[in-house]
Amino acid sequence: MSSTPTLAETTITNADALALDRENVFHSWSAQKSLKPLVLAGGSGTTVWDHEDNSYLDFSSQLVNTNIGHQHPSVVAAIARQVTALATVAPGHASHVRGRAAELILRHAPSNMSKVFFTNGGADANENAIRMARLHTGRDKVISRYRSYHGNTGAAIVATGDWRRIPNEYARGHVHAFGPYLYRSEFWAQTPEQEAERALHHLRRVIEAEGPASVAAVLLETIPGTAGILMPPPGYLAGVRALCDQYGIVLILDEVMAGFARAGQWFALDAFDVRPDLITFAKGVNSGYVPVGGVIISEEIAATFDDRIFPGGLTYSGHPLAAASIVASIEAFEDEDIVGNAARIGRDHLGPGLRRLGADHPLIGEVRGAGVFWALELVEDRATKQPVSAAFMGQLKTELVSRGLLPFTADNRIHVVPPAVVTADEVARALNIYDAALTALTR
Repeated sequence: MSSTPTLAETTITNADALALDRENVFHSWSAQKSLKPLVLAGGSGTTVWDHEDNSYLDFSSQLVNTNIGHQHPSVVAAIARQVTALATVAPGHASHVRGRAAELILRHAPSNMSKVFFTNGGADANENAIRMARLHTGRDKVISRYRSYHGNTGAAIVATGDWRRIPNEYARGHVHAFGPYLYRSEFWAQTPEQEAERALHHLRRVIEAEGPASVAAVLLETIPGTAGILMPPPGYLAGVRALCDQYGIVLILDEVMAGFARAGQWFALDAFDVRPDLITFAKGVNSGYVPVGGVIISEEIAATFDDRIFPGGLTYSGHPLAAASIVASIEAFEDEDIVGNAARIGRDHLGPGLRRLGADHPLIGEVRGAGVFWALELVEDRATKQPVSAAFMGQLKTELVSRGLLPFTADNRIHVVPPAVVTADEVARALNIYDAALTALTR
């Protein structure tokens, strides 16, 4: 009696995997016809490989989310244990593993935070944070930045500032402002202090022009990620907090990309003098091993719903497999000092190495970042700051992949975003690959 071979019994080639994908899968943010995605079959730590033993140093962390690296053994084991005990449970029930996950998240959050609402990812985390702010304040408008990305659900995509917002503007009550970005200042600033002061003045005027009593929330990525890893200048986030306090506005900090070791801190906000009312998270909290996100809620906003129903929920809120992966991830972060490693790597190896690349390659207009969260902004001319072309970025990506490095590119930038477990030797190897690829294209 014959049977169809299982995947384990079949030799899979890259061509097999690619053909199956292109026949059946509809990819996000893409025109479908000409796609040829890179095939990946496995990974460990900072390395991934395909079905034919080609390996790549993953300096993209996939979508800047595998902070703990690929296939961390304690996280994989925790998911396996949980799936044998209780693979799923409705969110209305109490679950010890869900409570433990929330407890560990709160252990590293600011002291004014008291509850965690779990979602399926970062987009619906921002969606629910916006909902909480509107219900708490009784107001409608949400102010976010043009240089931002908050997710691809109804309100989150409209809160987003980049091009993806424009064909998706179906949600109401969203207003955008410019944030600080000294390298391409909207405010004719010459110093970080000027940039912060003028960006805050601009935000104040937007709030005043919209009517402070109509503004429910200011929603900001602590460090805008997809928009370019834009480090906030000194005093900016504290100034936003002061504006929100003055006008009774909820401050939501989006830590979906910047949190959980990415910026060399438990939360990126830890490096700045700011305490938000709501924090959104996803990605690095469990490195995407199981889809999960959430909202960390201040005592004041949580109390709003003590005797009032919160009109929101998800079937998979606090899914036990996701919760188990969070518990194992945070325990590994603590036990292995992964946050400290990210900070040291950024300070002692990645930052200095990228700045040396910037000194050696005129194409690099600016180097910026912290921890394992860096960007190289590439320009045709440093004086004019004219961005390099999309065609050049495509060639650069090809050069990097051909040398065994998996990059993250966006617009005219290379985002240098390895897992937080990366070693100094792996950083040195990656820096050599960046150097070789840039040299090959500018020879």
